[in-house]
Amino acid sequence: MNYHLFQIVNAAAGHNDPVDDVFEWSAVWLIWALAATAAIPILAHVRHRRAALGRVVASLGLAFAVGQAVAALSTEVRPFQTHPVHQLIPHAAGPSLPSDHATAAFAVAFAVGAFLSRRWGVALSVLATLIGFARVWTGVHYPGDILAGALIAAAAVTTVSLGGRAYHRLTSRRLDTTA
Repeated sequence: MNYHLFQIVNAAAGHNDPVDDVFEWSAVWLIWALAATAAIPILAHVRHRRAALGRVVASLGLAFAVGQAVAALSTEVRPFQTHPVHQLIPHAAGPSLPSDHATAAFAVAFAVGAFLSRRWGVALSVLATLIGFARVWTGVHYPGDILAGALIAAAAVTTVSLGGRAYHRLTSRRLDTTA
């Protein structure tokens, strides 16, 4: 199923240079545009919501750590290592699962959405989805790699959110008992 979906997307690559150029740029550079866009709500809240900003950073760090652990355990290699593909961007051989780009992009998008601004989170999620699709289009990831990155990001944000709530409840109880 994963390879079949990959074939459907990647089969369209390499036939229309302007379309390929958009996806090549998106696969490589859109992550930086996503980071710059995420800076807008982050900077808007830097003074008043430090705890929320800490949760955004913690979510990204946790997602990255889990992604690296999954990659170390994974035997999934990149599509171009085992199949004929339309590889439009250069990439080193190695583990494919999960996509680092997708993990980072979705972690930032979901964390901004959960802790700072839902509207910005939705906009960033659209960019993250485009990054993931472009990574498949250009032949360097399977759709499952992108999905795994998104799931890792969602789990990291959920873990940080639940951890933050538990910490808040714990500190609130301490304050109640000392008053």
